[in-house]
Amino acid sequence: MTLREYSDADTPLVLSVVDDPLIPLITSVPATDCATDVQAYIDRQRSRAVNGEGFQFVVVDNASGLAVGQVGITFREPSQERASVGYWIAPQHRGRRYSADALRTLVSWAFQSLAVQRLELYVEPWNEGSWRTAESAGFAREGLLRLWEHVGPERRDMYMYSLVRRQSEPAAG
Repeated sequence: MTLREYSDADTPLVLSVVDDPLIPLITSVPATDCATDVQAYIDRQRSRAVNGEGFQFVVVDNASGLAVGQVGITFREPSQERASVGYWIAPQHRGRRYSADALRTLVSWAFQSLAVQRLELYVEPWNEGSWRTAESAGFAREGLLRLWEHVGPERRDMYMYSLVRRQSEPAAG
């Protein structure tokens, strides 16, 4: 598994999740296969680093070279050295540990390369696969945030997970 920047060649990956029942609700993936919307999504992912918003990466299967999902980090409070992470894997590629591998790779890179002390991750309580992924990557559940986030038209509870830089890990400067 490798992480890389988005490219125009990732249109098939985005198209493979536009009709997923959850991904367009909780991310900025369009809920349509309109070419303009898909291209705008890809362009947004590429612009996030330039704009200082964070970094979004495509998850690639090394054996096949196929793009299978996304993992990223978003700076919500950079002055507090905190960021949030998120991930999704296209339905046809789930169950192969891509999320966990991608999340561990992202965390390692973030703590080596960025001035963050704390990474946060939010998962709906029913989404056992996602919270197991978070835990396998070293994140600890801190609690339940009631009505924390809009998912589609309604507010939903979220488990909050975090991972903090270990004292032995030097901070990026």
